[in-house]
Amino acid sequence: MCELAQRQVLRMAKVLIVEDAPFIREMIRDILESHDHDIVGEAANGLEAIEKYKALKPDVVLMDILMPGMDGLSAIMKIIELDPKAKIIVVSALVKEALRKEAMRAGAVDFVAKPFQVERLLEAVRAATTA
Repeated sequence: MCELAQRQVLRMAKVLIVEDAPFIREMIRDILESHDHDIVGEAANGLEAIEKYKALKPDVVLMDILMPGMDGLSAIMKIIELDPKAKIIVVSALVKEALRKEAMRAGAVDFVAKPFQVERLLEAVRAATTA
């Protein structure tokens, strides 16, 4: 198999990044793209996330919690209503156990604390795409 075909086979996930801080979105995008994931879209709040989820049908959503407008927990619940099989990974600096449990009850499949280790983020995306 030629190198281009191998890279296409290895492109593991179509990802939607939902994060209000542009520099964090860019950092996540750079990390995932450098590991052959395809960033299909970005959103700065929960309302944008829902619209982009419907339009783009990503394999995985990386969702912050605290954002202006609609927060991440509300967006998770709405996306799960639209698609109960949605794979949503929370990426948040809010690491209180109660919040983590609430996010998981809402439908998230994983919770990655910021600041995150690159390998932990990649592991979460891999696990979500193979589940």
